Amino acid sequence: MPLALLALAIGAFGIGTTEFVITGLLPQVADSFDVTIPSAGILVTGYALGVVAGAPLLAALGSRIPRKRMLMLLMGLFVLGNALSAVAPDFGLLLAGRVVASLAHGAFFGIGSVLAADLVAPHRKAGAIALMFTGLTVANVVGVPLGTLVGQHFGWRTTFALVAAIGLVGLAGIAALVPARPGPGAGHRPGPGLRRELAAFRNVQVALAMAMTVLGFGGVFAAITYIAPMMTGPAGFADSSVTWLLVLFGLGMVAGNLLGGRFADRALMPLLYVSLGALSLTLLLFTFTAHHQLAAAITIPLLGAFGFATVPPLQKRVLDQTADAPTLASAVNIGAFNLGNAVAAWLGGVVISAGYGYTAPNLVGAALTASALGLAVLSSALERRSRAAVPVPLG
Repeated sequence: MPLALLALAIGAFGIGTTEFVITGLLPQVADSFDVTIPSAGILVTGYALGVVAGAPLLAALGSRIPRKRMLMLLMGLFVLGNALSAVAPDFGLLLAGRVVASLAHGAFFGIGSVLAADLVAPHRKAGAIALMFTGLTVANVVGVPLGTLVGQHFGWRTTFALVAAIGLVGLAGIAALVPARPGPGAGHRPGPGLRRELAAFRNVQVALAMAMTVLGFGGVFAAITYIAPMMTGPAGFADSSVTWLLVLFGLGMVAGNLLGGRFADRALMPLLYVSLGALSLTLLLFTFTAHHQLAAAITIPLLGAFGFATVPPLQKRVLDQTADAPTLASAVNIGAFNLGNAVAAWLGGVVISAGYGYTAPNLVGAALTASALGLAVLSSALERRSRAAVPVPLG
């Protein structure tokens, strides 16, 4: 694999770390600004909404800018947002820093996916995308626990300063390793333009792929958002055990991402059938295994593995359906992941508030993922019908 993918993975590691590390730092942040933890929780919501809004906005603004240059600008924006968070004198500016950093998230992964796929042979595209996303998954194994530990011992501002430094390393790596070669937006020539990028959304297969993204990976977040009360309640784990349980989840994400990238290049839709079906079944079983420590510890990495095994094929599905103008659609699909996360987490909270218990979000996740599987079957059926309707030339 090209060294340029390493630079993209470093940027992804920084983005993944800053997205999730705030959950472990909320008590310290709340104490610093004398706000309640629920009020500090807007730092999580604000970031997610920034990703959803920033993905299409910045991808559209960058549609005429070479991809390497745009990725460098996005990493610069990411560094700025985290630096602002590190020195924020009040809660409002900290929230602003989080939002600034989040704006780069969707466009970086969207444009980075297109560039990663462009760097390798056609039969290795999903593997290249998965390698970039490895940075995001490794962030959950290394970056988030380490960032939380640093924040607890040296202050949360130090964590954001370190994340900004990681962003600078990613920026330098992109500048040094990503080739500025001629191509559709990859080098000196600009991309296909906003009108052509928008036209890609008329394709029903693009809409179906994005709906699968919202529902499929969203199912994971219905469960994982409430993993702490679920494990310290029904499962009976100590509070200190949640950290290593999340590490297990992260390890599953790494494995699922790499396997998903490998097999998506060989059989994309069959892989989606298997991963979405297995994920739905695992979420259903988690309703019961969450009451037993060993069973829960086995189920959690499976959630990460089956959940992230869907990411490379879903991202490649969008790229395959928008081959002539993929940048905006690719970025919007990253926003779809975060939209699904937000909606699923909200639905999980609804069933808990309704009195169904801390394991009820797993049933919500199973239903969402099963719906995504149904859409995958529908997408394949429509594709087969479309191919059958194309007349075969005589002679």
